[in-house]
Amino acid sequence: MIVAEAVGALLAAAGVRAAFGVVGSGNFHVTNALVARGVRYHAARHEGGAATMADAYARMTGEVTVLSVHQGPGLTNAITGIAEAAKSRTPLVVLAGQATDTRSNFHIDQDAAARAVGAVPIRAATAGTAAECALEAFRTARDERRTVVLSLPLDVQAAESGMDAEEAERVAAAVRDRVPGPPAAPAEEVDGLRRMLDAARRPVFVAGRGARHARRELEALAERTGALLATSAVAKGLFRGSPWDLDVSGGFATPLTAELIRGADLVVGWGCALNMWTTRHGSLISPGTRVAQVDLDRSAIGRHAPADHGVAGDVAEVARALAETAAERPGYRSPELARRIREEGRWRAVPYQDDSGGGRIDPRTLTAELDDLLPAERVVATDSGNFMGYPAMFLDVPDELGFCFTQAFQSVGLGLATAIGAALARPDRLPVAALGDGGAFMGIAELETVVRLGLPMVVVVYDDEGYGAEVHHFGPHGHPLETVVFPPSDLAAIARGYGFAAVTVTGRADLAGVAEWLKGPRDRPLLVHAKVTGERPSWWLEEAFRGH
Repeated sequence: MIVAEAVGALLAAAGVRAAFGVVGSGNFHVTNALVARGVRYHAARHEGGAATMADAYARMTGEVTVLSVHQGPGLTNAITGIAEAAKSRTPLVVLAGQATDTRSNFHIDQDAAARAVGAVPIRAATAGTAAECALEAFRTARDERRTVVLSLPLDVQAAESGMDAEEAERVAAAVRDRVPGPPAAPAEEVDGLRRMLDAARRPVFVAGRGARHARRELEALAERTGALLATSAVAKGLFRGSPWDLDVSGGFATPLTAELIRGADLVVGWGCALNMWTTRHGSLISPGTRVAQVDLDRSAIGRHAPADHGVAGDVAEVARALAETAAERPGYRSPELARRIREEGRWRAVPYQDDSGGGRIDPRTLTAELDDLLPAERVVATDSGNFMGYPAMFLDVPDELGFCFTQAFQSVGLGLATAIGAALARPDRLPVAALGDGGAFMGIAELETVVRLGLPMVVVVYDDEGYGAEVHHFGPHGHPLETVVFPPSDLAAIARGYGFAAVTVTGRADLAGVAEWLKGPRDRPLLVHAKVTGERPSWWLEEAFRGH
């Protein structure tokens, strides 16, 4: 095999099952090698979309996923999605052709580009080292949960690898079958957290991305210690069904959730950064509240919020050990509090003034109605923008695999691609993409991808005809807004042009079109063009701007 074929064969044999990308001359052979060995390849219309699809797929499956791009501009087109994946510790291998001749139009310093956004650069400099580099990229992505950019110089790709298919399988099997377990947490650190739990009267657990595999262990420990359960936004749904589930901590928290977290005497972050979003710039951590963190990455402990104690270890293992030794106590739990959580613990229970009218629908009303209409078995992906809290707060999800939130880099425009990747990872669920009009136009090319892949997706566009966050932040101070507002557009007509069914929603009655689509046959995806009210700023972004 030539090196390009060998790299594809090695990654497939190591365990890669899915790849995304846009194919050009520089990644043609390696992509075809993946496909020839059973890897499912999904073509996007833009490398930026492909990167985010791969990121979302990896998040929903936990598997190392491949992104395949052309040299130079193929990589730079994908760089925002790569930055999001790198910041989120997504196990992703980016295969990028590389032009090493500095006279080439395609030449850039690809290692520097990868390093600049937090990815790990690896370059297959010679035919003799290419196999080792490919497997090192896979190991790094899987075992360290990192995003790796593997640059494949064009001349190296074309060289003979000295390897046949049988040898590729044998070499890759050693990597595939040797998965290291998590390192054991230091006993003294675990015991220190036990003492904190034994002393706590009102403990709250906040679980993040690093705890999504540990629901059972955390619930058992919380039952023993009387802790209430909350999550960061990326782990939304983890404790769904528990009577002690407070849902999301931070800017999307209900008034009751904020009250109870502020009332805690101990907050434990489990695989959770406890960053400014999760703690509302620290306002959810009251003076005198003790803070502990459990994280595989020791450097994450105390990075955003001062921590009184840290445990470097796997969340599930640490929780399991503590459940055997921590004192049993009622903690924060009581029958009265269970009643309050049941009656007040979701945004649907919080009264509000419906601002619908004049040809526009209140986004809270829109989202609550959709929550009632759409099947419970759903996977929701949301873009960034002034609207983003409405789907995060008013659309319920069945579990931690029902919400895909690519917001570590806070880029507008990733929402549709996120939904595509999540839909392919969870074909058993109805995919729901929640976008603002700004993000919808940024990612609009991938509407064709939704249709081509036959995804029965619901795309909801919250259209306030502008970049709402900037309108509400700068408008009250008298700044001109011509640069951030736009004329009306018919997104429903545009979607129909791509092959969607579409409905325009200006009030509750228009949602009958969604109900009709849901009856079947759902042979085309549906775009809901919702003309939403835009008079009120979102309170979560008001908080964010004040914090900055």
